[in-house]
Amino acid sequence: MTITQISDVKSWEIDVINSDIPVFVDFWAEWCGPCRMVSPVVEELSSDYDGKVKFVKVNVDEVGELASKYNVFSIPTLVLLKKGEVISQQVGAASKESYKGMIDRGLA
Repeated sequence: MTITQISDVKSWEIDVINSDIPVFVDFWAEWCGPCRMVSPVVEELSSDYDGKVKFVKVNVDEVGELASKYNVFSIPTLVLLKKGEVISQQVGAASKESYKGMIDRGLA
């Protein structure tokens, strides 16, 4: 499954808020070392949960208003939303198993 790059608030509304399945959001930036470590894990997860969870990336330098709206003060921050509501959040790099647990709890 592909990971959607969110580049503005309008696409956030369409791809995340109005999604009929849970959405796993990776708030990141180009200059962030831990973000680069998390990126391949998020790609693996997008394949593991293909069709069950939508995956999106938000570059906080490009769409800062979304980072502010969701109180993202440190990156990477990974958020799981269901029906537009935050149901789980992880700040900082973590293991694939940690993110899987986050997603599995959200799907339960």
